[in-house]
Amino acid sequence: MSSELIGGIGVVILVILVFMRIWIGAAMALVGFIGYGIIVGFDYALIFAGQLPYSTIAFYPMTAIPLFVLMGAVISNTGVSGDLYNAAHKWIGRLRGGLAMATVGACAAFSAVCGSSTATAATMGKVALPEMKRLDYDDRLATGSVAAGGTMGILIPPSMGFILYGILTEVSIGRLFMAGIFPGITEAAFYVGAIWIVTRFNPKLGPRGPKFSLKEKIYSLKNTWAMLALFVSVMGGIYMGVFTPTEAGALGAFLAIVISLVGRKLNWTNFRGSVVETAQITAMIVLMIVGAFMLMRFLAVSRLPTLLSDFVVGLPVADIWILVAIIIMYIILGCFLDVYAAIILTLPIIFPVIMALGLNPIWFGVIMVRVMEIGLITPPMGMNVFILSSVTDVPVGRIFRGVIPFLIADFLHVALLVAVPALSLWLPNTM
Repeated sequence: MSSELIGGIGVVILVILVFMRIWIGAAMALVGFIGYGIIVGFDYALIFAGQLPYSTIAFYPMTAIPLFVLMGAVISNTGVSGDLYNAAHKWIGRLRGGLAMATVGACAAFSAVCGSSTATAATMGKVALPEMKRLDYDDRLATGSVAAGGTMGILIPPSMGFILYGILTEVSIGRLFMAGIFPGITEAAFYVGAIWIVTRFNPKLGPRGPKFSLKEKIYSLKNTWAMLALFVSVMGGIYMGVFTPTEAGALGAFLAIVISLVGRKLNWTNFRGSVVETAQITAMIVLMIVGAFMLMRFLAVSRLPTLLSDFVVGLPVADIWILVAIIIMYIILGCFLDVYAAIILTLPIIFPVIMALGLNPIWFGVIMVRVMEIGLITPPMGMNVFILSSVTDVPVGRIFRGVIPFLIADFLHVALLVAVPALSLWLPNTM
């Protein structure tokens, strides 16, 4: 039996294990260990299985994961989202559909200091939905804007999706962070445009909010300066080369704690909850990364990625159609798998193909993370939709109908990012 065939059988078994609800990290580690043992020998496989977990966890960039998770957990658990939403509400809430637009703006701002899509959706749902309900917003537009706005958490840096992509592909995490800024801004603009269009055709979906004076608008910004300072400190330091993404994570976690203490929003209960949440998320991600590296080692000796790359490159079709097929595959995967799991599970096979096609790895990282966001609001397993339904009394089906205009905006935005790579690459190229 050829090594390539063993690699293919291993991938099939891995897919079966995933659909059997085996932990993805454990499934990748098991397939990687057994496959490596069959090809190279189990004596070498035991040595490799004993050394690789330590070498993976001891890898310096890995420390960025718990640091950025802690930063996001502290921000999420200390009520900062309310300040961001209040400011956005006062500035643009007067427009038709203005509260939904303000929700998208607040989600974008919150994503810049949180990094988690599900946390953004759950937190903003508790803050924004009661106010939109009070002003007779249609449930579909209200919940759709929160669910879609929450997806920006894994695109706007600091992004856990970019950190995982960078670790697994050895692409600069700092450059990936910079690459996500303009796509994140344009994503928010596309969502605001979708809200403007649907409320223009049906004003009852999003009535105008109350009018506020200029003094009230300016005063509402007083509680947002700290978040702006946090984002500028972290991203500005990376962009200027003052510190690495790992050091930026340490600074971000420290500043998040200090800002919350100064604002008297951090107490022992929510701090302990933030630490526990950080430990749980980090443990889950690290297990998946260790499993991914074991799987990558097995696939490398099987030469399956090389065979697949040669096959794809040799296809008599334009590269753009191969990219479209990969994008469709990720949209489908996003409907069934957790975002992080989908990234870790597929990169060992897909990334060699991307490199063989000569595509820019940073640009593809943005496309990949952006497309995975769509899976968070598409049926049947749209994570943000189910989370939002659990914190509201709105049925899942109604929320899915509400995200349809935002899904259309998503597809148009992905097309723009594919057609204009400079949106993703200009800023990192200036570093």
